[in-house]
Amino acid sequence: MTSKPSLRQGRPYMAIPGPSVMPDRVLQAMHRPAPNIYAGAIVDLAASLVPDLKSVARTKHSAAIYISNGHGAWEAAVSNVVAPGDKVLVPATGRFGLGWSDMVVGIGGAPQVLDFGKRTPWDLDQVGDALKADTAHEIKAVLAVHVDTSSSIRNDVPGLRKVLDDLGHPALLMVDCIASLGCDRFEMDDWGADVMVTGSQKGLMTPPGLGFVFFNDKAEAVRKAMPRVSRYWDWSPRADPEFFYEYFGGTAPTHHLYALREALDMINEEGIENIWARHATLARAVWAAAEAWGSDGPMEMNMSDPAFRSHAVTALRLGAPHGTALRDWVDQTLNLTLGIGLGMAAPGDPAWHGFFRIGHMGHVNGHMILGLLGGIDAGLKALDIPHGDGALEAASRVIAGV
Repeated sequence: MTSKPSLRQGRPYMAIPGPSVMPDRVLQAMHRPAPNIYAGAIVDLAASLVPDLKSVARTKHSAAIYISNGHGAWEAAVSNVVAPGDKVLVPATGRFGLGWSDMVVGIGGAPQVLDFGKRTPWDLDQVGDALKADTAHEIKAVLAVHVDTSSSIRNDVPGLRKVLDDLGHPALLMVDCIASLGCDRFEMDDWGADVMVTGSQKGLMTPPGLGFVFFNDKAEAVRKAMPRVSRYWDWSPRADPEFFYEYFGGTAPTHHLYALREALDMINEEGIENIWARHATLARAVWAAAEAWGSDGPMEMNMSDPAFRSHAVTALRLGAPHGTALRDWVDQTLNLTLGIGLGMAAPGDPAWHGFFRIGHMGHVNGHMILGLLGGIDAGLKALDIPHGDGALEAASRVIAGV
């Protein structure tokens, strides 16, 4: 009896919501000897990154680069503007809003969390009520996650800015764009964000290890009034360095910088408006397939309203144990990796096995999305998980624009 051949050979596909697929150009840019970290080409390279990062963030203000992941960017941002005892407001729509809140606790701040659950975007009326009740303006900042990677909810940042403005509340608007930058439309200055944080490993198509904090003059004034800021997290010397090493608080992350330079070149070549449009189309293809599968089976998108769905990641519910079974099957059979259902249930809860996520961020195109959807479709059939027909046809029509 002939055994079935393995279908795992060839390039693996990490369809998780970060780290995203790294382009060959980015990987090749890193493949070089270490440079002189005190003078020469690396100094000019680092300086060239800042204007392009600000262009992607859509800001004319300041940018600071940290050797960190997104959690480090969180801590950097709050460390510069939140002192021990300061109050902040955190409207949360998933695991990462709660995580940023916990970072405030760690530095001695006092977060007030409005937890909207895992399937509901911000209720701006409730946010407004909380701010209105703060008659003494003790709330120093509002920590807002644009796209929560766990729930795939995309929140209304301009609407939140309007709430603050209508109430005349002076709190800083601080936005987490770790999942959304370079994928979903974000306009830092036009939308009135005072601080924005992101990481290198998603829409910026660079290996994990770089965190970024963008801040305007209002936020810098708050920074200057702080009683103290730790030497490492202080954004002032990073944004306006007197000496090269101050960009990074020490030794430069040299090969990450080469990778980021190449990734930013690719972003410039495509154009940010085209990048946003590409992500929107590919997201709609994923949604069309998910709706078809769910027409006759347990699959459903975590965020039901398309207006609040991210263009970078889609969180799905399949019911235990189907989520884990599907992830295992596509990994072991096709070398296709899907994301876990992060924060949807406690790890020890059997319900944890009912969720998965699809990352469609950064260096992805039509045939990659159609391929991963085909892999999921094959897995549903192989595992005899009930599902509706026509998913690939529906996704293909979105890709084809018909």
